[in-house]
Amino acid sequence: MTTATRTFSHVGILGAGAWGTALAQVCAGSGRAVTLWAREPEVAASINNDHENRLFLPGVTLTGSITARSDLAELATCDLILAVPPAQHMRTTLSALAAHIQPATPIILCAKGIEQGSLKLMTEVAEETLPGQPIAVLSGPSFAGEVARGLPTAVTLACADEALGRALADHLGTRTFRPYLATDLIGAEAGGAMKNVLAIACGVVEGRALGRSAHAAIVTRGFAEMTRLAVALGAEAETLAGLCGLGDLVLTCSSHQSRNMSVGLALGRGESLAEALSGKLSVAEGVASAPAVRALAAKLGVETPICEAVAAVLAGEIDLDGAIDRLLSRPIRPEHDA
Repeated sequence: MTTATRTFSHVGILGAGAWGTALAQVCAGSGRAVTLWAREPEVAASINNDHENRLFLPGVTLTGSITARSDLAELATCDLILAVPPAQHMRTTLSALAAHIQPATPIILCAKGIEQGSLKLMTEVAEETLPGQPIAVLSGPSFAGEVARGLPTAVTLACADEALGRALADHLGTRTFRPYLATDLIGAEAGGAMKNVLAIACGVVEGRALGRSAHAAIVTRGFAEMTRLAVALGAEAETLAGLCGLGDLVLTCSSHQSRNMSVGLALGRGESLAEALSGKLSVAEGVASAPAVRALAAKLGVETPICEAVAAVLAGEIDLDGAIDRLLSRPIRPEHDA
């Protein structure tokens, strides 16, 4: 069977958080049998018995063809895997999967972030833990609840093998979930990782009541930082202007549904980081990614003053007023040089 005619009838989803569950719903809606791996037995029971993920995606009735399991071995027969654990747990999860996955089974990476310590993107983590497996990246402006309810969503599906990318898009795409193809995996990943950090900054702007003009400035200058760092990593600037870069940034920085923006909003209103994170079941990836983004930018010699400020605030190295003053005191320079 050639790549172009390859079929993916049984999809495995690694991670039953809100986004993993939403993607399971998409795959089931496109006619696939879906096995959803849930770390929490109570989540698996809720999905299997009540067709609802009450813990992470309450209120959404799930398709009956979704089966939840707590044993990774249950994914052994899947012919496509979507990996959706938090970025900082991707290495551990894929390492555990290695004993069960079949050769040549494609892995679509759906987590957004940079691994702390190693400063590696998720594709690099996947290549180290699952050498030889075909890799793709799914990223773009998407809220889990909206996707699960079938609201129109467009994302980037990046795969170096164009024929495989087309086959994956044909099998995952539905009328309301539209994957646009790309070959630049680094660009797709870098945008998704950095936008979470910038969303925290946008939340701070709103929490501090600094105004819509300041919000627009953070989004625009943040996009410049995102593009500079991605290009330094080897990405194409054009990729960042698409759904996985600018599109994702606009969504995450403009809605209180964004976990990362809500953290920044709480910080801007005077709450501590512990208070901002208290009671949240889902992971705010920007909190974990901020120090990794700062370290990676320093390693590559790329200026990312907004991300630097967010990382410094989260680390307790400077207070919000000091960080804001530092940004506003930067020298005035030509826009495309700053």
